[in-house]
Amino acid sequence: MSSNSATPLPPGPQMPAALQTAIWFRRAQWMQDQCAARFGDTFTLRILNEGRWVVMSHPDHVKQVFTGDPRVFHAGEGNRILLPVLGKHSVLLLDDGAHIEQRKLLLPPFHGRRMKRYGELMAEIAAAEIERWPRCEPYRLRPRMQALTLEIILGAVFGVGEGERLAPLRSELRRLLDMVTNPRLMFVPALLGPERLARFKLLQRDIGRVDAPIYHEIAERRRASDLAERDDILSLLLQTRHEDGSPMSDAELRDELVTLLVAGHETTATALAWAVERLARHPDKLDRLTEEVRGGESEYLDAVVTETLRLRPVISAVARKLTESVEIGGWELPAGVIVTPSIYLLHRRPDVYPEPERFLPERFIDNPPGTYTWIPFGGGVRRCLGGAFAQFEMRVVLAELVRRRRLEPARTEAEPVRRRAITETPRHNAEVIVK
Repeated sequence: MSSNSATPLPPGPQMPAALQTAIWFRRAQWMQDQCAARFGDTFTLRILNEGRWVVMSHPDHVKQVFTGDPRVFHAGEGNRILLPVLGKHSVLLLDDGAHIEQRKLLLPPFHGRRMKRYGELMAEIAAAEIERWPRCEPYRLRPRMQALTLEIILGAVFGVGEGERLAPLRSELRRLLDMVTNPRLMFVPALLGPERLARFKLLQRDIGRVDAPIYHEIAERRRASDLAERDDILSLLLQTRHEDGSPMSDAELRDELVTLLVAGHETTATALAWAVERLARHPDKLDRLTEEVRGGESEYLDAVVTETLRLRPVISAVARKLTESVEIGGWELPAGVIVTPSIYLLHRRPDVYPEPERFLPERFIDNPPGTYTWIPFGGGVRRCLGGAFAQFEMRVVLAELVRRRRLEPARTEAEPVRRRAITETPRHNAEVIVK
């Protein structure tokens, strides 16, 4: 029972909220394991400036959250910690009608036909990056995956090729990403709250440095004579219109571009690093993947991507803030509580995934992942817009990699998870030997 409310909530740890918050930002997966072992499928955490989180991992309860009325399950409010960086127009921070309208504007760039065009860009960038890697010595691939996915973002999202405008944009975006994934800095929003943090002059200055080249690129693109012929996401968004016929403002464009960057770059780079880490330690899986890719097949490649995202989800949980009371799993949860489907715990349920700790891509051959049991991109109407883009990017990059190189682990033992801000990364940055 929560000590802060007369409403009974699922049990949870009794330590102070500050300590729970510190553990969550340092070792979220360990914390979930400990709580699940003690309290079961559903338990309550207390997080500073967030209030009470009810964490759940039963498929039926997760389905209820994802299929519930989005006016009751507010995802935007659940993501408020991201406000200082993403901005108030970000689709991740909007709810109700504003979210629906903004999501409609962002959908066209992720259409399947355009994705194939992005595939050529992804393959070209991946091939060039892989050819630069040193051979036959321990090499940490996660930073290189970050560099690779940043170049893909610059090409697919901003449509920026080589030239004088690319260097400052790349430099400032890289600095922003280093800032938002710094584990020490990400604890600050939890202590102060996102609204207070957004008003800090020092942070405003740093965000302003990032914004300058983004706004410059928006202005340059508005003047482009070939806007209608371009396929990059910025150009497509400049041509979209709100329901009242008005175009997206510069501030809206800025917030959505930064959202696509932060949500799509770091997460995909980390997922690719985990795929490499897992494959290097399972040579039989790597051999099968290599043989099938070189033979022009993709079924096992799809399974490897799916299994990587199951076993090593980049984000541990998703959040929805209740606007009114809801009954879930026999608990009457009051308005204001944040219901938190646990991606990590759900993906490790032995009743859903036999031998859940094993890396078994074969489990997804002829057995597509369940809508409410495989949720690396969340679910429902708030499922990540870029989920298909990220999976496609992973397939393209891994295919280019196994066509060109052989991987071996640099150390025998598996790499444990290291939490960087809100992402779960390989502790040794996916250190392998490239041959």
